[in-house]
Amino acid sequence: MERRFEPAIPGRGAQNADVPTRFGLATREVDGDWRDHMESLAAIEGGPPVKLRTHVTEEHPKTIISFNQSPDIGFDRSINAYRGCEHGCVYCFARPTHAYHDLSPGLDFETQLFAKPNAAELLCATLAKRNYRPRPIAMGTNTDPYQPIERQYRITRQVLEVCLDARHPVTITTKSDRVLDDLDLLSEMAQRRLVAVAISVTSLDPKLSGKLEPRAAAPAKRLAALEKLVAAGVPTHCSVAPVIPAITDEFMEEIVERAAAIGVGSVGWIPLRLPHEVAPLFRDWLSVHYPERGDKVMSIVRSIRGGKDNDPNFFSRMKPTGVWADLFRARFRLACKRAGLGKAKFELDCTKFRPPAMGGQLRLL
Repeated sequence: MERRFEPAIPGRGAQNADVPTRFGLATREVDGDWRDHMESLAAIEGGPPVKLRTHVTEEHPKTIISFNQSPDIGFDRSINAYRGCEHGCVYCFARPTHAYHDLSPGLDFETQLFAKPNAAELLCATLAKRNYRPRPIAMGTNTDPYQPIERQYRITRQVLEVCLDARHPVTITTKSDRVLDDLDLLSEMAQRRLVAVAISVTSLDPKLSGKLEPRAAAPAKRLAALEKLVAAGVPTHCSVAPVIPAITDEFMEEIVERAAAIGVGSVGWIPLRLPHEVAPLFRDWLSVHYPERGDKVMSIVRSIRGGKDNDPNFFSRMKPTGVWADLFRARFRLACKRAGLGKAKFELDCTKFRPPAMGGQLRLL
């Protein structure tokens, strides 16, 4: 793989803002005149380069719960308080969703964000419907509910407050220790068997994580967050995800060992997935950071995906095949056996559900 000689964009995972035409949208080119002019002025004046800023747009959807019938995942409904994610994980399988809105799955995905401030209100209305039947709501399945803008908007916290009031179970997946900001709610929900939290740990090397997931919490902070959640009695899961061949797979065993040492209840692993525009973005990332092993990485990826960059099919997309996949699977099973850890078995309670009070009324009990 040839090295890309342009310098990496600091603080960002994607290295371009190309807009795909997968949805038949007209092609467009980014007008760089203004940015080029500002950068030239900064160079003349000896100042720092122009920073790539994050912009947040508030949107007001009509519904907030997304239902699915996928046979590959263990939940049938989810809530995503945000679209786009400032963490900037270059491998994020949610990046292609920005293409649908004529935005780049690359830099736009991590800089042009959307927040849903009326999420809690919409959730109340949905849970109050007579025909609603509770099952665990998954949060963090598309974009991270605790990405940096959560500290400002607090939408995730508002959703959790509604779920606690309604006694509705929730599962959370995140890469951020910002989840500890809601430890008070999570502890109370855990006492009622209403919550389980999974934190993804991709590597144990902060420099590598800084390239892969530039604005996510460092690995040490994620492990510390897991430990605090365990101490607070919150059911926890450590997800070694994604496992990237020849980049992060060397950390599998040690992550499992450390998770067990801090009392995490279960661990799991997810292989790298490169749907749609993620594949060329990831190749671009390799050409910047790991050109000497990029061809090897992609060769292994294709070997576990039937000779392609990605397998999008139900039943097989989450189950890699081939010699390399068998090797990773065997290594992970052995690591779990040594650490005494198994698969997640969270039994959340749906029997105590009660429709939320509407109209601003407070409960008497």
